[in-house]
Amino acid sequence: MADQLLDAIEIETAPAPTAAVIWMHGLGADGHDFEPIVPELRLGPRPAIRFVFPHAPLRPVTINQGHVMRAWYDIRALAGVRREDEAGVRQSARQIESLIARERQRGIPAERLVLAGFSQGGAMALHTGLRHAERLAGVMALSCYLPLASTLEAEAAPANRAVPIFWAHGVHDPMIPLALAEQSREQLAALGYAIEWHQYAMPHSVSAEEIAEIARWLGRVLGA
Repeated sequence: MADQLLDAIEIETAPAPTAAVIWMHGLGADGHDFEPIVPELRLGPRPAIRFVFPHAPLRPVTINQGHVMRAWYDIRALAGVRREDEAGVRQSARQIESLIARERQRGIPAERLVLAGFSQGGAMALHTGLRHAERLAGVMALSCYLPLASTLEAEAAPANRAVPIFWAHGVHDPMIPLALAEQSREQLAALGYAIEWHQYAMPHSVSAEEIAEIARWLGRVLGA
């Protein structure tokens, strides 16, 4: 699968954006999944923000009987434990980096850009954002965990050691247990990352309370 610029849906909150949010969807969804969240955030006209919702590549997913679906990486179950496909994670990270580079070409510097994602997309936001060479405005990790956790200490970018991280999870999540998210959070904390942690009485989903918290956080990191 050749690396290429991913197709994406774009929504601008006002003309001439000065900030951007690249938001990755979860396993089996597509860029349309979080498109409706933009009006729900009730953001003001300033700063103008470009929301980019890319479509993950189509690939067979082992834990889903090899069915082909949009996925940022394959997931395999080994000895009853889910394992992410390292090659897939790293390929998707390169493709997300290409989207960041395109925003830079369109006049949005890294420090005005948030990487966000839900579930597998949130895992990619963490993986890519903490390794990105330039300081980002923030990383938003929703209902997810830290992939390739054992490699982060060696690969982490100094520029994003203090990047604002918004991390939210559902207490009743049956897909990615709260304990797994908490373990990932503790791994990051042990490396010195500061995390704004939120948990909600919900399953593997997004709640109205969470959306309100996301809007406030975006306002802080992007100056809305």
